[in-house]
Amino acid sequence: MELAPTGTTTTAPATGTTPRTVLSSDFQTFLTMLTVQMQNQDPLNPIEASDYAVQLATFSGVEQQVLTNRLLESLQGQLGLSGLSQHAALVGQEARTTADVHFSGSPVTVHPRPAPDADRLVLVVRDTDGRTLAREDIPPGTESYQWFGGDAAGNPLAQGRYRLSVESWRGDEPIGESPVEHYATITEIRGRDSKISFVLDSGDEVPSEAITALRKPRT
Repeated sequence: MELAPTGTTTTAPATGTTPRTVLSSDFQTFLTMLTVQMQNQDPLNPIEASDYAVQLATFSGVEQQVLTNRLLESLQGQLGLSGLSQHAALVGQEARTTADVHFSGSPVTVHPRPAPDADRLVLVVRDTDGRTLAREDIPPGTESYQWFGGDAAGNPLAQGRYRLSVESWRGDEPIGESPVEHYATITEIRGRDSKISFVLDSGDEVPSEAITALRKPRT
C-alpha cells in the first residue's frame, strides 16, 4: 500500500552519524508518514488495521537487518586483524610460489612443473613486459634447477624481476607451458576483504592459497 507524501524531504546524514541515529530518524519519518496516511484516508473505506501492522513489521525487519549487517561487518574486520596477527611470524620466511623471480645476481633455484609425458624441457626467461630473453634446455625429470640469470648469449642479466616458465615437449611438438615455482622472502602481510595476502621481495602480492610451501631462510 502506498503512503501519502508528507511534503517534507529528508537529507542524507552527515559523515560520522551513527547507524542507530540514522535508523531512529528514519523510524520517526516513517511514523510521520503513517500518521499522515491515517489522517487522509477515505472515511468510507478506511485502511485495515492489519495493513498498518504489516507496514510496521516490514520496517522493523529492515531495521534489524541493517543492524545485523553492521555487526557482521564489524566482526569481519576484527577477524581480519586477528588473522594478520596470527600470520605476523611469517614475515621473513620463504614462501614457494609461481610469482616473478627477483634476480639479485646470485643463482636462483627453480622447481619446474612440466607435463607428465614430456621428454624435453625448456626454461623460458622473460622480462616483465613479456619479451623472451633466454631459452635453455633442462634435463627431463628435473625437480629443481639452478638458474644463473644469463641471457640468450650467456651474459648476466641485470638485477630485477623476471618471469620464468617451462615448456614441455614430446618429440618435436610442444605440449604445454607452465610457470616454475621458487622460494621468495615474505616482506609484508596484508588483509583485504577478510582475505590474507603476502608481499614478496619481488614486489608481487600473492594470495595465501597461491603459496604451496614455507621454509625458514637459508643462510
